[in-house]
This record gives sequence, C-alpha cells and structure tokens, in this order.
Amino acid sequence: MTGTGQNIWSRAAGLAAATPESRNRYVDFLRALSICAVVFGHWLMAAPYVDGAGIHISSMLEHQQWTRWMSWAFQVMPVFFLVGGYSNSISWQSAQRKGQSYGEWLQLRLQRLAGPVLPLVVMWIVLAAGAQWLGVRPEMVKVASQMALIPIWFLAVYVAVVVLVPLSFEAWRRYGFKSFGVLVAAAVFDDLLFFAADLRFVGWLNYAFVWLAVHQLGYAWRDGYLAGARQGTAWVIGGGLVLAALVTLGPYPISMVSVPGEEVSNTLPPKIAMLALGIVQCGLLLSIESPMRRWLARPTPWTAVVLVNGMIMTVFLWHLTASTLAIGGALLLGGAGLHVTPGTGSWWALRPVWIAVYLLALLPFALGFGRFERSPASSRAYPVPRLAAGAMLVCAGLALLALDGIAGGGWLGLRIDALLLLFLGAVLAGVNPLRN
Repeated sequence: MTGTGQNIWSRAAGLAAATPESRNRYVDFLRALSICAVVFGHWLMAAPYVDGAGIHISSMLEHQQWTRWMSWAFQVMPVFFLVGGYSNSISWQSAQRKGQSYGEWLQLRLQRLAGPVLPLVVMWIVLAAGAQWLGVRPEMVKVASQMALIPIWFLAVYVAVVVLVPLSFEAWRRYGFKSFGVLVAAAVFDDLLFFAADLRFVGWLNYAFVWLAVHQLGYAWRDGYLAGARQGTAWVIGGGLVLAALVTLGPYPISMVSVPGEEVSNTLPPKIAMLALGIVQCGLLLSIESPMRRWLARPTPWTAVVLVNGMIMTVFLWHLTASTLAIGGALLLGGAGLHVTPGTGSWWALRPVWIAVYLLALLPFALGFGRFERSPASSRAYPVPRLAAGAMLVCAGLALLALDGIAGGGWLGLRIDALLLLFLGAVLAGVNPLRN
C-alpha cells in the first residue's frame, strides 16, 4: 500500500476505533454496499462502441436480454431509501431530544446532500461550454452530460423525502404500518391510472409514493419490526411472489432500470414492480442482519466500511463523469478498446480492464472532491419556508439536468433554466460547499 493509501486507511481506522458500541454498523455497511453496487452496475452494463458510423452510446440491456435479470441485483436504490429512513429516524429523534428546530435540522441535511453536487455541476458547466466553444456538436455534449449526470436523479427525489421527514415520521409514530400501506395503495392506484386509463403523466406521482413507502420501512427497521431471519424471509417471499406475478402476468418489464427503446420503464417513473423488488431486497438483507453485525464488529471490515462511507456521496456523484471522460480519452486515442462488438466473448473479457480504467479515472475525483461532503452548514439560521422553497428549487433543477443533460439553447449553449433553479435553490437553502 502506498504512503497516501496508508494515511487514508490509518485515518479510517482511527474513526472506526472511536465508533460507539450503540451504533448499528450494518446501516453504514448497507449504505456503502448499495452505492458500490450502483457504481459497479453502471460500469458493467455500459456498452459504448465505435464502428464505421462513429461512436454509439448503448447499454448491454439493449444487446443481450438476459442481462436485464442482472438489474434485480444492481438496482439497489430501494436499499438506500431503507437506510435513509433508518438514519433519518435517528437524526430527527436526536434533534428533537436536543431541542433542535426543524429548520436547524433541515439546514444541516440540505448542506450534506446538495453541497457535494454543486462542484459536479460547475465542472460540467465548464466542460459543456468549453466543448461547444471548441466545435463539439451540442447533441454530443447533451448525451455525454446526460450519461454523467444520471446519479443526480436520486438526490432530486431524496431531498424531497428528507424535507417531509417530520410528517412521514409522525405518520409512522401514529399509524405504524398503516402509513406504509396507504403509500403502497396509492402507488398501485397510480399504476392503474397509468396503464388502464393511459394517464401517463400521473405516473410521476409514484416518485413520491414508491420511495416514501420504502423510506417508511426504514422507520420500521429502526423500531425493530423487521429484525430477524423469520421476519425478513416473510418479506422476501411476499415481495417475490408479487414481483414474479407483475413481470410475468402484468405489463411490467423484467429490467429494473430503463432500457432504451422500451415503452414502459419500472424506474422512469417508478412502478409497483420497483416497490416489490425493494421489499424483496430489504427482507433479504435484514434477514442476515445479526451475523453481519457480528462480522462488522471486527476492525478490518468495519474500517473498510468507514473508509468508503467517508467519500460515498462523491463516489456516487462522480463515477459516471469518470467513465464518460475515460471513454472520451479512448476516442482521442483512436477509439482504443471501443472497436469490440458488445455482447461478444471479447467484449466481456475486456470488462475487467474497462472497470479498472474507470476506477483509476474515479480516484482523483474521489480524493479531490470528497472534502465537499464534510463542509459545515451555515451558522446563520434560515426560516423554514425559505429552506423548503430552496430545497424544492434544488430538486427541480437536479431533475431537469438528470433528464436532459446540461447542454441547451441558452447562453454558452447551456440549460440556463435548470441551472438557475439549482443555484437559486442552493442560495435560498444556504448551501455552500466551499464553507470551512
């Protein structure tokens, strides 16, 4: 291990040794596991290639249908929302015990969530404007930025879920699993309108219903209702039966991520198939919580978890920027490694090489931008209406950038509307990643 690597590991080991016994380390492990699965899944399934017509940006989900089953393992955003519910329950209850106001609590959460994404967007402003100034076609810039900014859709949803924590937690405290059941029923009804009544626009409401439902399960986990192999297995069986019925008898596709060319997506917007998958994943992972917590009591695995969690948001936000820039570098080198047809034996044999290249490209970003995850919230107290308005503007700006990229018809060839929403929202919410 290099000197830098030793220093990073030593700092993580020091933090790991100071972990209180009361902390549920499995929560941190699942957070790290889910993000690493997303990163690896994106890198594994990416299938850019070059032929006589130029560069093609594609996914293995298009080329080999059997790979769509793999999305059941790599689409782990439900796990992150489960962990979010558990963590938000702890932090919100802690704030209440300390007499901390909702505004103070929300301000800190917004800083930690929105702060790290601003440097990423700034970099893509520079890249997109510079590339178009150098003569790169706006369509190519749009596609590249869409690829790189895919991860921010999660933040657009999660920030809204965090804003609603006092309401969702109170609903759980008063009504328990009924609060989960109401959201499930709303998601089912929303899908009925989507498919049976062809009201496609109402499908977007399931971004709230589906992900809030999974978030409620995080509250249930925190209160001990999902503990043990028996409980977890019951959730796996129930969710698995529903999921199998939906993808075999219903109109739901097998893939749990969007496939170009498919009319219906389980994730854009989310459907009840995604909720069923989340239930299966949550039940499976919670059924092994006890042995995993015993394993995580050991110094080495827990230090590794602490190390990953120390830069987890940075890794998540920047991993597709790193791979996009690596692909761009390969194009500058005459398409090195990109002249292989996706799905062939040679293509699969090159996957470990490409993943290693992506990892090397990510390291500078993880090390250089990780500090923005630790920037403190403003010492100035902002009123709740201002914070909530800022959060909603941030969500809107992130959603627009995730959907269509950063290139547009505005000044410098950028999407000025989306950028204004994001940065105005950050100002209103007091978010500043440069704060020391």
